[in-house]
Amino acid sequence: MAKQKIYTAQEVLDLVKDYMSQQDAASVKAAYEWAADLHKEQLRKSGEPYIIHPIQVAGILADLKMDTATVVAGYLHDVVEDTPATLEDVEDKFGDTVARIIDGVTKISKIKYKSSQEQLAENHRKLLLAMSQDIRVIIVKLADRLHNMRTLGALRPDKQQRIANETLDIYAPLADRLGISAMKWELEDLSLSYLNPEEYHHIASLMNMRREERIHYVDDAVNEIENAIQDLKLENTKVYGRPKHIYSIYRKMVDKNKNFEEIYDLSAVRILTNTIPDTYAILGAIHSKWTPIPGRFKDYIALPKANGYQSLHTTVIGPGGRPLEVQIRTHDMHEIAEFGVAAHWAYKKNKGSDQEAKIKDQTEQKLNVIQGILELQQGAKDAEDFMDSVQGDLFSDRVYAFTPRGDVFELSKGAQPLDMAFSIHTNVGIKTTGAKVNGRIVPLDYKIKTGDIVEIITSATAKPSPDWLNLVATRRARNKIKQYFKQLDRADNIIAAKDLLAHHLRENGFNSDELLTTENLAKGAERLHYHSADDMLAAIGFGDVQVPGVANKLTEDIREAREKQANENLQRELLEEGHAIERNEVALSQRRRSGTDDIVIAGVDNLLIRLGRCCTPVPGDEVKGYITKGRGISVHRIGCPNIRAAEAQGQRLVDVQWEDENGLKPNYDADVTVSGENRTGLLNDVLRTVNARTKYVNSVNGRVIKNGMAQVSLSLGVKNRQQLEAILDALNNLPAVYDVERAFH
Repeated sequence: MAKQKIYTAQEVLDLVKDYMSQQDAASVKAAYEWAADLHKEQLRKSGEPYIIHPIQVAGILADLKMDTATVVAGYLHDVVEDTPATLEDVEDKFGDTVARIIDGVTKISKIKYKSSQEQLAENHRKLLLAMSQDIRVIIVKLADRLHNMRTLGALRPDKQQRIANETLDIYAPLADRLGISAMKWELEDLSLSYLNPEEYHHIASLMNMRREERIHYVDDAVNEIENAIQDLKLENTKVYGRPKHIYSIYRKMVDKNKNFEEIYDLSAVRILTNTIPDTYAILGAIHSKWTPIPGRFKDYIALPKANGYQSLHTTVIGPGGRPLEVQIRTHDMHEIAEFGVAAHWAYKKNKGSDQEAKIKDQTEQKLNVIQGILELQQGAKDAEDFMDSVQGDLFSDRVYAFTPRGDVFELSKGAQPLDMAFSIHTNVGIKTTGAKVNGRIVPLDYKIKTGDIVEIITSATAKPSPDWLNLVATRRARNKIKQYFKQLDRADNIIAAKDLLAHHLRENGFNSDELLTTENLAKGAERLHYHSADDMLAAIGFGDVQVPGVANKLTEDIREAREKQANENLQRELLEEGHAIERNEVALSQRRRSGTDDIVIAGVDNLLIRLGRCCTPVPGDEVKGYITKGRGISVHRIGCPNIRAAEAQGQRLVDVQWEDENGLKPNYDADVTVSGENRTGLLNDVLRTVNARTKYVNSVNGRVIKNGMAQVSLSLGVKNRQQLEAILDALNNLPAVYDVERAFH
């Protein structure tokens, strides 16, 4: 771990003078002097004067180049809790912004954690967010925790363990979410040194033993990279080694069950340059020099992490055949990677310029996004999964409100008291008569804000009103209100539905009395996945389901019987027309089958049947047939051009079906066309994919077509459509394949 910096009050003042105006630096000095006076009689557990702690917190914040209010709050963050000074005193001397930050830090300090499980609970994350409407509260608290961790040795071992656990589970992940990696790594290393000192010192000792070897390896890599990018003639490019932190090595050993000797990437190389095009040019030069390891390239420039982090990451087979991790980023990206949201602070650059207001606006937008993202933490050790789950600004439109008992509820932005009521419980929502927010009666169209304490007023005799649908913003509340009115009007809806069904059935030539029986209605409800016939009818009456759809289910059996009879009549008519149909003598002895052994024609036995070669139907395909002179019935897939042509020429189509859609034989021909980029290995990939799923490959043809594309035509043997679709899906998933389809010839 790097040597910890110890600040003096003068050094803090010198730091802020470097980027603050003279007036702002004077405010920082005044804050120190007031804090020193208020804490002058107090000592820390170590026996040192208490003022040393506020000086270190302010110093950490000044190193981050935080704004005046934040550094002032760093000096004063404990005065309200530990001295006679009040929040009003702070506001009088340094303004409402400083007072708000200190109030937030004080509230967070009062949170008690009963167990490790509670520390990881989602409600705790929401509570932190609700108390931190100004993100600077969290940054001051992180600086406070960092110095406390640096001086943890003065406490009893049990307190050391508790605070280290809390830091590792709560504060290190918060630093990570805010992108302040400089804090995150130190908090993690310090926590490990107290939670598992033996392993911590073991890893530190081994790293020291291999220090010379690491330095030599990294120096070689840096020299080779500098030579490799020399021809690019880039300005202001810096290449240097970056040692891995002890905690990250420890996690790798635990998570991947490796010994220290098996971990080669103890160091990495970082490259800083001026522009984004420069970063990609450098990446190309490195990949030209060394072979990249597959799966180890991440482009966080094109797709930044949710905390604003941007960089190119690649791992290559570096000098000596050992893995080398390389990070490439611009200087501005590096500032953000190290200092996160602190790097965006308006005072950091362009102080006093016309751009200051614009930078502040951009900063506030970014902080709002990060505040929303903070809530998403599901656990302290799943940072990568957490980052992957964040997409854009999905979570910024949320508010977090409390009940008087302290429970936290997450609601959509714009949510009103009824939304909160239905979130608590459906019965609370239904019985709502009003609401209090922060102790005051509010109308039901009040927009809840983050941090509001909302008390729902209920009455046993209260009932929802239809206009409540205009007073809710959440889907849950709206659905619950609709369900209430559905139940209320259920009897009327059932009667109305029966009338609508009867009218529709009569109009379509059905006997409504025969169809609207209890038995048939129950069968229709089952087919439509309703619990009962009354549920189905109530849904019709309320408008959730359309009458024709229900009528189709009720008449399904009748329509199928009518269609079957019509088909049988059609087949007999066809045979009576006197077409010369060749009989298959072997098929004559078989029941309702032909030489294909798998196609059935309704009501007709022993006809010769051919599967069309133009569309190669397989069991499971929807098929049609037509009678051909002297060649029996030709069967084709629905959509085959030959079916359309036969119909256009006046030939009568015949309904046919598969005896067994799973296939009666192991091998039916199917023609497939694969189109994709003309890349090396495309044909091999196609054949390997097909051979893994069928042992029947009748023919393969490949050809190059225009625009650098290629086409592979295959004739396969499959058992049924299900097997064929599995092959098509697998081919579709091959790299550079853009289309896979069954062929029509």
